[in-house]
Amino acid sequence: MTTAQTKVAEQRPPAADRSWRTVAERLRRGETTRIFGALVLLCVVFSVLRPHAFPTSGNIVNIASDAAVLLVLAVGATYVILTAGIDLSVSGVLVFAGVISAKVMHGLGGQSVGVLLVGLLAALAAGLVWGLINGFLVAKARIPALIVTLGTMGASQGVALLITNGVDVRDVPFNLVMSVGSGTVAGVPWLVVIALVVAVIGGVILSQTRFGRYTYAAGSNKEALRRTGVDASRHLIKVYAVAGLLAGLAGYLSLARFATTTLGGHATDNLSTIAAVVIGGTSLFGGRGLMIGTVIGVFIPTVLQNGFVVLGVQAFWQQVAVGVVLIAAVYLDQMRRAARERP
Repeated sequence: MTTAQTKVAEQRPPAADRSWRTVAERLRRGETTRIFGALVLLCVVFSVLRPHAFPTSGNIVNIASDAAVLLVLAVGATYVILTAGIDLSVSGVLVFAGVISAKVMHGLGGQSVGVLLVGLLAALAAGLVWGLINGFLVAKARIPALIVTLGTMGASQGVALLITNGVDVRDVPFNLVMSVGSGTVAGVPWLVVIALVVAVIGGVILSQTRFGRYTYAAGSNKEALRRTGVDASRHLIKVYAVAGLLAGLAGYLSLARFATTTLGGHATDNLSTIAAVVIGGTSLFGGRGLMIGTVIGVFIPTVLQNGFVVLGVQAFWQQVAVGVVLIAAVYLDQMRRAARERP
C-alpha cells in the first residue's frame, strides 16, 4: 500500500467517525434527543386519552414485546441503509425462516433444548441464505437493491407458502413458547432481552470496529473505502448477509411468541422496519445514523399501532399513520442533507 493509501486508510470520513465521543456529541446536539422527545410525547398523548388502558404495566410489556421482533429486523436494516441500500425482503425472509425452523423442530420431535437450538440454527441459516442472495445480486450483479429485495421478498414468501400449502404450522415446541416466547427474566420478557442484546452488539460493532467504519464509508465515501484496499462488493455482501441473518432470528422469535408461523401476519413488517430506522435518524442516502436512534425509532411505530388499538381506531389507520410518519422522516432527512451541503 502506498503512503497516500495509508493516509486514506487511517483517515475516517466524518460520517464514519463513530467513537463514543462522537455519539455523545450527537446526543448533546439533540439529534437523537428530539426523536426520544417525540416518543415521550406520543406516550403522554395516549396516556391522557386512555389513562386506564395505555400506561398500564401489562400494556407496556406488550409494547416492548411487539417492538422486540421489529428491533431485531431494524438492527440489520440499519447496516443496509447506512450503505445507501434498502432491504424490502425482511418480512418474507422472516416468514420463510419461521417455517423452516418449525418444520425442522417438528421433524426432530421432542421438547429438548437441543431441538430448540437446532431450530434456531435452521432459522439463522435460512435467513443467511436469502441475505447472501440479496448481497450477491446487489454487489456483483449490480441490480438495484430495491428490485432485488422486492423480488426476494415475494420469492421467500412464496416458497414458505409452497412448503406449508398456505396453512400455518402450529406444531411449535411448547418449551419454546413458554421460555423464549412468554418467559421473563427479572420481570423483563426474554424477547426484549434478546432484542436489546442484539441492538447493543450491533451498536458496538457499528461504532467501535472496522466493519462499522467500512459500513459508514460504503454509504458516504466509497472512493475512500476502495483506496484503503477494502473490497467494497464483498463488504456489501456481508452487510446484506447480516440483515438476512437477523431476519432469520426475528422469524424464530416470532415463532416463539405466537406459537405459529403467522404466514399472513408480517405483510407490513418491512415498512415498519424501514420507518423505524429512518425515524431514528439514519439517512436513506447512506453514511449517517446511530444504532441508539434506531432503538428509539423502533418504538414510535410500535407505540402508534398500540395506541390506535387502545383507542379502538380501525387497523387500516395504523398503516396510514406509519406511512405518513415514514414520509415525514424522509422529508426531514432531505432537509438536513440539503442544509449540510450548503456552503
